[in-house]
Amino acid sequence: MNTPPALLKDMRAIGALLQAGQYDTARTRLEQILTRHPDYVEGLRLLAGTRLALGQSEAAEMLLRHALELDPNWPPTLTTLAELLLASGRAAEAEPLLERAAGGSPADPRAAWVLARLYSDSGRAAEAVTLLAPFCAAPRLDAALAAQHSGALAALGRAEEAVEFYQARLQRTGTDTGAAQALVIALGAAGRTAEAGRFAADLLGRGARSPELWLAQARACLANGETSGAETALRECLQLDPRQLEAHHSLAQLLWVRSGDLRHATASLDAALGRFAEDDALWGAKAAILQGAGDARAAYECLAPRTQRAQAAPSLLVRAGLAALEFDPGAALELAERALSLAPASAPARTLLAAAALGVGNAAAALGHCEQLLEAAPDDQYLIALQTTALRLLEDKRYGVLCDYGALVLPLMLEPPAPWGDLESFLGDLAAALGRLHDPDGHALLFQSLRRGTETTQDLTRSQEPVITALFNAFRAPIARYLDHIGGGEDPLRRRNGAGWRFNGSWSVRLRDRGFHLSHVHPRGWISSACYIELPECMRRGHSEAGTLSFGVPGILTSPTLTPEHTVRPEPGMLVLFPSYFWHGTTPFESPQARLTVAFDAVPGRRRA
Repeated sequence: MNTPPALLKDMRAIGALLQAGQYDTARTRLEQILTRHPDYVEGLRLLAGTRLALGQSEAAEMLLRHALELDPNWPPTLTTLAELLLASGRAAEAEPLLERAAGGSPADPRAAWVLARLYSDSGRAAEAVTLLAPFCAAPRLDAALAAQHSGALAALGRAEEAVEFYQARLQRTGTDTGAAQALVIALGAAGRTAEAGRFAADLLGRGARSPELWLAQARACLANGETSGAETALRECLQLDPRQLEAHHSLAQLLWVRSGDLRHATASLDAALGRFAEDDALWGAKAAILQGAGDARAAYECLAPRTQRAQAAPSLLVRAGLAALEFDPGAALELAERALSLAPASAPARTLLAAAALGVGNAAAALGHCEQLLEAAPDDQYLIALQTTALRLLEDKRYGVLCDYGALVLPLMLEPPAPWGDLESFLGDLAAALGRLHDPDGHALLFQSLRRGTETTQDLTRSQEPVITALFNAFRAPIARYLDHIGGGEDPLRRRNGAGWRFNGSWSVRLRDRGFHLSHVHPRGWISSACYIELPECMRRGHSEAGTLSFGVPGILTSPTLTPEHTVRPEPGMLVLFPSYFWHGTTPFESPQARLTVAFDAVPGRRRA
């Protein structure tokens, strides 16, 4: 493709306009260029990009399809059209285009990245690894591709393989900055956050710079409780890539926990929206943060003007619907139906539709949607929770099997691990260690069920603190007892029993006076838990319901409203195990003393833990 020098100069200027988010000006310039060069494929592609950024997806698609008529094999056009199709929920149309672009000449790394993400998001991590392997073995390594590669290997339980791969590459190449950055990402994916942090700091100290490296450094700092370092790294990442959604989310989370001030927490995101006002993904991130902070109405209002556009993207409609679900299921239902009409294969849209149907009293429709979704994702605990809620509303006998609280909720008392001779001294030392991880002036994390309290951000299963390590060793016998207790079967819980288990994340919660948990489920779990370390005096006397663990109340609006079906009164040293799809929450308590717990999720493993 021979491009005249004057045209190349014009395109460089347009590239700068696009980088600055000046889409209207870029569109005008591109239209002028295409008047002189109507068959200029790259001009058509970029003009489509401006149309898409301005919310004109139909016009963008027409331009891209015309560009493909002129050059059916130009990888950037294939990739851009595929991304447009993905945004509109048409993954089946997008996938072959991405495959052509990723395997084209030249192969498009962007296509490989998008396709790998599509594979990973649809539970096809092995395909993502196969796709990315040649790109990650190439002489020039893209950090974003390496991040996807490491993440896909980690999803397959092969995170250490990613570490070994990039260590070996670095040993061969010596000064391969891309491999060094990839190794930081792989170490983080393997949970070796201290090493990741040290390695990233060394790279940054030697002048390496990329959004992916700064983000990897931020993840390591967050995992190690180094919030100041995390903030610096996140801001550096956003300086290089102001549209990096994970960085915006993490920065908002960090600032919110520290200050409880939403305006302060979203200042960086608001600045990005000032530059990229038509970016639906940024608007969706803003709405998610508002909802995560407990203001669903503000989240909905944030997106409402954009959802009224005829060409509103399905993902934006779903994001607005998730906010509406908290206070107006009817509005959520309408948004879900619109999204599904545009993207009939969209699982998020159908999931929202199922939840909204429960809110408006149409349990039969909700059940149908759940059953369809569960065919593709049978272990999704949120879908099972929606299904069981529909069965309960329909008085279907299957509900009693899936939600047999008496049989499937098992409270067990911990045995004090060595060298502690009694439970009281063990819990005392444990409370002291956990207390050091909680910010006494902090606010609840975004997107969490707790109110009036704090939650740790580090995965406690990776803690090197001896008393915390001893706690997780003490959990093993009760978990084995629980698995023996539930036995085998064909239901969503029992059919996964027999392949062993592994921890899948753990955290501690400290609730303050009048604190409680909203009812919720753990979507990516299998067996969930609550372990009581320290309880206020008001929960130890009499028969008060204060602070009790409650099962059966959905965490979404239903018609009619449903009430609790099972409760457990906590005791210090008690571990309660239950299926992750059980709706569960806690009742408020009034006391100046804190309620301190540890929780974890367990999932099936390849071998006995």
